[in-house]
Amino acid sequence: MSTIAHSLRRVIFRGRTAPDVVASPPDAESAGPAIAEPSPVDIAPNDPIIAFFQSAPGAIDIEGLELESPALDQLRAAGVRLVVPLVTQGELIGLLNLGPRLSDQEYSGDDRRLLESLAAQAAPAVRVGQLVREQEAEIRSRERLDQELAVARLIQQNFLPRQVPELDGWGVAADYRPAREVGGDFYDFIDLPDGRLGIVIGDVTDKGVPAALVMAATRSVLRASAQRLLEPGAVLERVNEHLCPDIPENMFVTCLYGVLEPDTGRLVFANAGHNLPVMSVDGVVSELRARGMPLGLMTGYRGGTEDAASATSGAYYRTGDVATCDADGYFTCVGRADDLFKASDYLISPFELESVLMEHEAVAEAAVVPVPDPMRLARPKAYVTLAPGREPTRATALEIMRFARDRLAPYKRIRRLQFATLPKTVSGKTRRVDLRHDEIVRADAHPAEHGTLEFWEEDFPELKR
Repeated sequence: MSTIAHSLRRVIFRGRTAPDVVASPPDAESAGPAIAEPSPVDIAPNDPIIAFFQSAPGAIDIEGLELESPALDQLRAAGVRLVVPLVTQGELIGLLNLGPRLSDQEYSGDDRRLLESLAAQAAPAVRVGQLVREQEAEIRSRERLDQELAVARLIQQNFLPRQVPELDGWGVAADYRPAREVGGDFYDFIDLPDGRLGIVIGDVTDKGVPAALVMAATRSVLRASAQRLLEPGAVLERVNEHLCPDIPENMFVTCLYGVLEPDTGRLVFANAGHNLPVMSVDGVVSELRARGMPLGLMTGYRGGTEDAASATSGAYYRTGDVATCDADGYFTCVGRADDLFKASDYLISPFELESVLMEHEAVAEAAVVPVPDPMRLARPKAYVTLAPGREPTRATALEIMRFARDRLAPYKRIRRLQFATLPKTVSGKTRRVDLRHDEIVRADAHPAEHGTLEFWEEDFPELKR
């Protein structure tokens, strides 16, 4: 049989000895005649002969076959005269190859029917054999992988504490259950000078072997840093500095590190983006809050420690986001302190929209603010001061809105436009805060009414043509 897409390698001959093989007389001491082993014929997956054999019915005499096929040339060179395709469930899985008959006679119709019957019975058996070998190879591969994962799990377990510390007056317990054989969750207890105890709880993004490797690196760096530095925040900062250059992309580590003084009961801790720990005192449960970003995201701020300190306020990391909190305690982002706002769940930069508007010759000044919208959260609205000689008419508003529409993405389009003189600070900066406040007040009092010299997108059906 010939190889089909690297499945089978043996060529079976019936009749004369294959070409280029010299038959030697049988050895008197041998039990039987020597059988010449022909060279295997490999058929590439893209060889056109595969499609031909797959669609051709019955036995095929390849002597008169006209086809540009490297495999066909190899079969002829090997002395193959008749080929019977082995097809099962529409898939060609092998070939039954025969050389010339010993009697020099042609293969008869009975011979061909016999061979076709044999091929019909052999094809399913050959396919079963292939599937068995593939399954055995897959099992061996899976067994090797299971063994490697078992070794990795054993190594990872050796990184975890083998027993919890025994402290007078304290009860310490730990429970560790990875979602897979190995994972990125970890905890640790570190013996520190003066009887203090370091407590570590961490989690690496993702699961499996990559997370386990990052977990091992984090644990090693954290243990080394904890012996040199006293404050938990300084320890996590040092760990972050070591992780950032080498941590894989899209991965980071959340970590809670605390230092316990068993004699006094004092616990000092720092939290790098991990879940907040809880404390129960007299039945009252409270969260222990600490600020900090996950490890491995960035090394710090361009301005150094002062900028990092100024980015925090109280127990929170201040991002500039502005949110509302409902009665159930859920927060909804509605904008930012730097005037960015959300519309249809997209973050909109007023400066970007204003820059486009200022390119129009009729616009002298522009300020973009959000208009409250029950469906989209907000709609971009532009306050425009016209250049000298331009009138605040419907035609001018249409011209400006069409100009912006052609240059902005659909979610950034100006939905409302009002001609007005912009409020300014003493230094000449536009007071967007006043415009935003006016829109909020008007949305509560008269949400369906146009303002003075105000035009809405709905006023211009020609924009949608």
